[in-house]
Amino acid sequence: MGLFDSMRKRRGAKKRPGTLRQSSSADVTHLEEWASARKGVEAYVEPRTAVTETTVVLIAHDGEWTRRRIGSLEAAQKFGHKRSIPVYEVAKVGYPQRMRDYTERQKILQRRRRETGEA
Repeated sequence: MGLFDSMRKRRGAKKRPGTLRQSSSADVTHLEEWASARKGVEAYVEPRTAVTETTVVLIAHDGEWTRRRIGSLEAAQKFGHKRSIPVYEVAKVGYPQRMRDYTERQKILQRRRRETGEA
């Protein structure tokens, strides 16, 4: 047993290094709950990379967003169809401006909270 094998065992890791975590029912549950609690939700599918499985970003009408793993583009399309959510491929259309605006607003608010000592 090598050094890193023993370290992995101590941490309770069960997967080989370099294997990607697949989407789970918890991921889908989060997406369902998030989408049902917001208006104007659209789905943007991010392709699998060497580091991350296929993911979907749900973006609400105000730019608020969440990201979770999803099995494939087809799984994202089924998810969207079932919930009447439009599904786009990020590689083809990019992210909507409202998502970038929302993220920037959150950074500004976070900075203000730090400056005023709020948690």
